[in-house]
Amino acid sequence: MAHPSSDEPEPCSLRALALYFLRLGAVGFGGPIALAGYMQRDLVERQRWITKEEYVEGLALAQLAPGPLAAQLATYLGWVRGGVFGATLISVAFVLPSFLMVMVLSAAYSRLGGLVWMQGLFYGIGASVIAIIARSVFKLGRMTLAKDRLLWAVFAVNGVVTAWTESEIVWLFLASGVLLFFLRGRPTGPLAAPGVSAFLPLDMLVTGLSGAASSETLWRIGLFFAEGGAVVFGSGLAIVPFLHGGVVNEHHWLTERQFLDAVAVAMITPGPVVITVAFIGYLVAGPLGAAVAALGVFLPSYLFVIIPAPYFKRYANNPSIGAFVSGVTAAATGAIAGAGFVLGRRAILDVPTIAMAAVTWIALVKLKKAPEPLVILGAGAVGLLLRGFS
Repeated sequence: MAHPSSDEPEPCSLRALALYFLRLGAVGFGGPIALAGYMQRDLVERQRWITKEEYVEGLALAQLAPGPLAAQLATYLGWVRGGVFGATLISVAFVLPSFLMVMVLSAAYSRLGGLVWMQGLFYGIGASVIAIIARSVFKLGRMTLAKDRLLWAVFAVNGVVTAWTESEIVWLFLASGVLLFFLRGRPTGPLAAPGVSAFLPLDMLVTGLSGAASSETLWRIGLFFAEGGAVVFGSGLAIVPFLHGGVVNEHHWLTERQFLDAVAVAMITPGPVVITVAFIGYLVAGPLGAAVAALGVFLPSYLFVIIPAPYFKRYANNPSIGAFVSGVTAAATGAIAGAGFVLGRRAILDVPTIAMAAVTWIALVKLKKAPEPLVILGAGAVGLLLRGFS
């Protein structure tokens, strides 16, 4: 009996792919690093709906373009299977669950005046997430770098720089791609050119912590978060300094304490880490502010994927572009490892957090079918018992 080639993906409907991303958005903890790992594990290794080449292309494009990495990778995989409609459907399916959860938490926060118990949850969840990040980096490195010493060198340099500077440097990604282009690219010839407020139903829709927001404030929210989505590269960690500078220092929308709570909300909810913008938008201008903030930060990244995707896909097999992409991919994996180190330095604080991270790692390695959300929630419950009520 003939078997399909391992290079050929299994048949997959858009409905099945959308349901997968709806579930991932609802239970996928760990931020962009872990989420990218889940997609590689589920879609490439288990279901085989996406080929390794398509996944690597999507990861490279997501890292090259500004915006949240996990959301852009999901958008590209949707485009691969369903064009612009597929990209749009998958983007909405992936972001919607965490957006709705953040809306509920935002409403509770506004009415209760704070979320002290979140610090206890994050104490445990943060330690568990670091183990998941480390596991994801290990698997991504094994898949994208193999035994290539040059790619591992690029990985190491980007990892050290990211850990040292605590930021992701886009020119270093591009330089890595250019390096591989010159060392391994074999051009075959020139590439061919590719042939508000007056209509609001209720004031409560725009009411944040400081009362009803004006239409001018909504515009400022939209423009600010669109700028963040257009200029910040890589993981959710990269957008935090940008948000802090604008939300706390420039616009004075939130206090330091409220901003830290917003970051905590992003870390204890599944889905893209940058969904924290919805929490910030809610506190400033109510539910409509949350929607405007989320649309602002995700729209540029969506456009940065669907516009270049046809050309990126068309020329991805060109040796010169392939060399460039391999360099960028190695750089991206290294930067992800560096970001994981930065997060780990803040989350692994003492003996209990070391123990929770170790238990999570062992559970993921030894119990291969252990559901990550259950492991993370268990760590959060331990953290709540140890710190949440103190």
